[in-house]
Amino acid sequence: MALSPSDVSRIAHLARLELQADEQAAMLQQLNGFFTIVEQMRAVDTSGVEPLYTPLSALAEVQLRLREDRVSETDQRELNQRSAPAVEDGLFLVPQVIE
Repeated sequence: MALSPSDVSRIAHLARLELQADEQAAMLQQLNGFFTIVEQMRAVDTSGVEPLYTPLSALAEVQLRLREDRVSETDQRELNQRSAPAVEDGLFLVPQVIE
């Protein structure tokens, strides 16, 4: 997937960037270089390769350090909501922002 100069202009417009001609040319080259790398990565056959949960597991066996799922803090809802301007049924009330 190669981008054209008009694609870069449109992306710059959407990003609210004002690019000079030399900056636009450099950006075009960088974006096309990025997409070339992505296409190369897509071409690699990864069937049968398990995803890594950490890059370190590619080098050595890594034990997961999962913690026990238990409550470790007390319920402080009332204390936290004490400074709120409006609360109802344990929920913060906020002004409507979308009509």
